[in-house]
Amino acid sequence: MKNIKTMTMEWTGNSLVLIDQRYLPLEEKYVECRNYLDVANSIKDMVVRGAPAIGATAAFGFVLGAKEFSHLSDKNLFLNKLDEVKNSLSKTRPTAVNLFWALNRMDKVLKDSFQNEETNDLVKTLEEEALKIAYEDIEINKQIGKNGETLLNDGDTVLTHCNAGALATVDYGTALGVIRAAVENGKDIQVYADETRPYLQGARLTVWELVKSGIKTTLITDNMAGWVMKQGKINAIIVGADRIARNGDVANKIGTYSVAVLAKRHGIPFYVAAPLSTIDIETKDGEGIPIEERNHNEVRFCHKTRLVPDDVNIYNPAFDVTPNELVTAIITEKKVLRSPYEKNIMEVVTL
Repeated sequence: MKNIKTMTMEWTGNSLVLIDQRYLPLEEKYVECRNYLDVANSIKDMVVRGAPAIGATAAFGFVLGAKEFSHLSDKNLFLNKLDEVKNSLSKTRPTAVNLFWALNRMDKVLKDSFQNEETNDLVKTLEEEALKIAYEDIEINKQIGKNGETLLNDGDTVLTHCNAGALATVDYGTALGVIRAAVENGKDIQVYADETRPYLQGARLTVWELVKSGIKTTLITDNMAGWVMKQGKINAIIVGADRIARNGDVANKIGTYSVAVLAKRHGIPFYVAAPLSTIDIETKDGEGIPIEERNHNEVRFCHKTRLVPDDVNIYNPAFDVTPNELVTAIITEKKVLRSPYEKNIMEVVTL
């Protein structure tokens, strides 16, 4: 399988090159990860973000770990070292379930092949699996787009929150993938993008992607969302997800819950676009989803500019949970899921 190169990442065979999303759209910088700790730091520091992109990145990090320890003649020691690699990568972002899904998939391939392959062959097998994860993600996102675009009408205006585009995946995107697919199908679609405080993924990343794609886009601050809904400017809302519980509760970027409440108040459909790998059937409901709290300086500063007094208390949860009763539908690569979510989710994940 050939190496992969997209807007988000490039696998060279010996390193993983990531576009540094912390500097977009003002600068296009790249970080080259030459070992698994480079990958772990890039995930933790949000060089790369978005659940599907984190999953694929972690898979390549696992491969880099395998390459790093491939010189070990003792296969059991090699296996123990890769357990350490998996453990290090799994501690980077606790909410995005694709991280654990990808690492478990890589670990299963390792354990299944361990007895029958020498170390160098195991490394090649793991590299092939990581590439499969990456290429599958692109095809899955396109299928999500195909399934979801049927929910949009020609002339609709869609509001989105955070960034669930190509930058949040290996390529194409989930929520933005639905919008892309509708536009590719000839529909006239406009987008309102929330800026998404405090990290401004909507302003910095979503707007950058959509403008580059030629899709008509209007940027608003987060606290304008309710007003533009009341004005009748919004026909549908589409967001991504970092983890979906078995009952259909959705963890996504902080502020998503507020948008869902406002959508319910104004009678606007609220759609979640995500691959099945984002559904965590081991977690019963949203109460069981761990919510990451990030560095308080993300709120204190905008880039290098301090915005608030040093001694003020800060609360900075990176995600919130939208209860399933506020979700109109979950768009997956298999089908569009509607309530009752637990029944329909369990049916589709066992197909």
